[in-house]
Amino acid sequence: MDPKRSKSDTVISDQVFPASAGHSVVKWENKLVVVAGHCKESSDTVKVWLIDLETHSWSAPATNGEAPIARGGQSISLVGSLLFMFGGEDNRRRLLNDLYILDLNTMTWEAVRTKKAAPAPRYDHTAVVYADQYLLIFGGSSYSPCFNDLHLLDLQTMEWSQPETQGTYVTPRGGHASTLIEENWYIVGGGDNKSGATETIVLNTSKFVWSVAASVTVRDPLASEGLTLSAMTVDGENFIIAFGGYNGKYNNEIYIMKPKPRDTLRPRLLQSPAAAAAAASVTAAYAVISANDEKSIDINTVDDSDIKGVQPNGAQEFAIKVDELTTEKNNLESRLTEVREENSRLKTNLDAVNNSYSELGKELQSVQGQLEAESARCLKLEAQIAFAQKRLESFSSLEHELETLRRQKSQIERTVAPAQKQRSGGMWQWVSGSAENPE
Repeated sequence: MDPKRSKSDTVISDQVFPASAGHSVVKWENKLVVVAGHCKESSDTVKVWLIDLETHSWSAPATNGEAPIARGGQSISLVGSLLFMFGGEDNRRRLLNDLYILDLNTMTWEAVRTKKAAPAPRYDHTAVVYADQYLLIFGGSSYSPCFNDLHLLDLQTMEWSQPETQGTYVTPRGGHASTLIEENWYIVGGGDNKSGATETIVLNTSKFVWSVAASVTVRDPLASEGLTLSAMTVDGENFIIAFGGYNGKYNNEIYIMKPKPRDTLRPRLLQSPAAAAAAASVTAAYAVISANDEKSIDINTVDDSDIKGVQPNGAQEFAIKVDELTTEKNNLESRLTEVREENSRLKTNLDAVNNSYSELGKELQSVQGQLEAESARCLKLEAQIAFAQKRLESFSSLEHELETLRRQKSQIERTVAPAQKQRSGGMWQWVSGSAENPE
């Protein structure tokens, strides 16, 4: 066991590292720092693991301070010994946009209170720190749409902003990977709810200009979500290494890209054709003056053939830049055509939705009419039932009265029966002559 290791660390070198998904990893000194992620044994707060690259052991150090809620799909960025963690999705599938700092020396968490509007809650985004001062957040996923926005946090003032970008249009994506080489931020893979992102895009972090470094097909493993990306330098040359990902199937391919050198010293200044022609004319005139050692010359007297003969290399560079602009213009026109086709398709879908909505509205009105008719019928039936109940109540009263009359009749019949019998006996006696004569 490393004697410098804190007593609060739990070293478990003889057990398998816990299975996890949606975690983040960053190298710090001679260790790999694994942060957050969804594990089989859930936790209420974010867990941190350290993997020692020298002893091949791992530990789960105890943390202090304001520990953030457990999550996955967050981003982490390292500045010195401070680890910045943003966003993610918690165990209840709630999206987050909070910011925490973990001091790796003391293993203490701190919740950061930032200024101005923070990025919308998201997960599976990417983040990078540029010049040890600016934290950049790009893209990410939410419940429905993906993002293609860029946000910047000044780590000195803790103030959010959304810088204005130029260059190529970048498609929304989540689940992508990124790496920073000098001032160029390379972003590979990811995708939206429909397909994978086929373009490897680059952001010049000093100018905020987007460009496309490479492009692949939709089914290419590089157009996957959940891949990993890292950069390394070999013999002074930079390389980007991509591994894995999922685009309908799991991939285990390794891809290596050697980025092309980019002009990062100064902004690219392009002259108009008229300005370039004027500059070429002046240069040619100056060359003629120097060759003839004349004190003065009228620029209008310079022959066109002389100007063409002494045309500087700047004109060739200008022609190359014009070709580049033409190519970029064609690409933009192609992109514009695609956008227009997409807009047309969306308009068609919108018309279909509107028609469906209109039909549903008519059907709703019909159902409402039927409901009103049924309601009126129900009211009528209720009135009839109430009337019938009243009649039944009167029938019950009549039945009771009838029963009383029946009992009275029965009583009268029992009272009258003996008298009738007596009268009937006297009559038979008289008829038979057996009646006694009066004395």
